[in-house]
Amino acid sequence: MNTIKCQICQKNFKMDEVMKAELLEEPIVQMIREKHPEWSSEGFICLADLYLFRARYVAEIIKTSSQEIYDLEKEMAKEEHPVSRNLNREFESSLTLGERLSDGLANFGGSWTFIGIFMAMMVIWMGFNSFALTEKPFDPFPFILLNLVLSCLAAIQAPVIMMSQNRQEAKDRLRAENDFEINLKAEIEIRKLHERMDHLLMHQWQHLMDIQQLQVHLMEEINQPSTKNQ
Repeated sequence: MNTIKCQICQKNFKMDEVMKAELLEEPIVQMIREKHPEWSSEGFICLADLYLFRARYVAEIIKTSSQEIYDLEKEMAKEEHPVSRNLNREFESSLTLGERLSDGLANFGGSWTFIGIFMAMMVIWMGFNSFALTEKPFDPFPFILLNLVLSCLAAIQAPVIMMSQNRQEAKDRLRAENDFEINLKAEIEIRKLHERMDHLLMHQWQHLMDIQQLQVHLMEEINQPSTKNQ
């Protein structure tokens, strides 16, 4: 009985126990040539070695797929410089002493505490000049000095409030710029995620197609003996 030598194990086998090298899948051929440079497409390989290389190829596909998923998870979990920041702390750290005082005065001038103190001072002022100091009041009716004090207070309070409002507008612009950077960063990250997922899915589909092709070849090889017997 004629026998054929396997290029891998160098043993002799029957014709139905070997396969022509030219019929092998290209990924399997590449894997064989990495370990056996003398491989020839005109030779034969025994089924035992063929199944072994196919099993190694499937294991390599599974390992590669797992590594790709791990690399993707590692890249997604990699810490990057955050875009968001504490604007209140950053803005307050850059304020000068005068700006802090103007903000404090603006906050105090817009509170019920200021209104209560202001009303109490007016009542006391008018009471002293109307009843307590009837002989020599320092600001008799119609309280001209009080009007002057109120005018000066209003003249000082208005620019202080305007300075505080200007800083609030600058703070709002800084917050809007930060929101824009965050939205832009989120858009870029989502786009990168879609690209990575598409790349991963393409590789996964290719791996599945290769495995399915191997399964089809195995089914054909299994059915060949039954066909010959018939």
